[in-house]
Amino acid sequence: MVKIQYFASLRETLGTQGEELTLPAQVKDVAQLASFLRQGRSVEWAVLEDPARVLVAVNQTIVGRSHPLEGAEEVAFFPPMTGG
Repeated sequence: MVKIQYFASLRETLGTQGEELTLPAQVKDVAQLASFLRQGRSVEWAVLEDPARVLVAVNQTIVGRSHPLEGAEEVAFFPPMTGG
């Protein structure tokens, strides 16, 4: 089971703070997870597939879209941060 969390403006856009899912065998990395999460949902979910607009962390470490998913992990989607 994968625990998925959505932060900041994504939480508001998607209308949820998170979910827990058992992923199908064909979902092997972060990019495939983003595509899987979009399937059958409203157009707003397409944002998850845009690496320029959404960063991803697996087990609290920021990773690239090719990062493998191996089981019971925590995956967080969040917008890029700005500071000042």
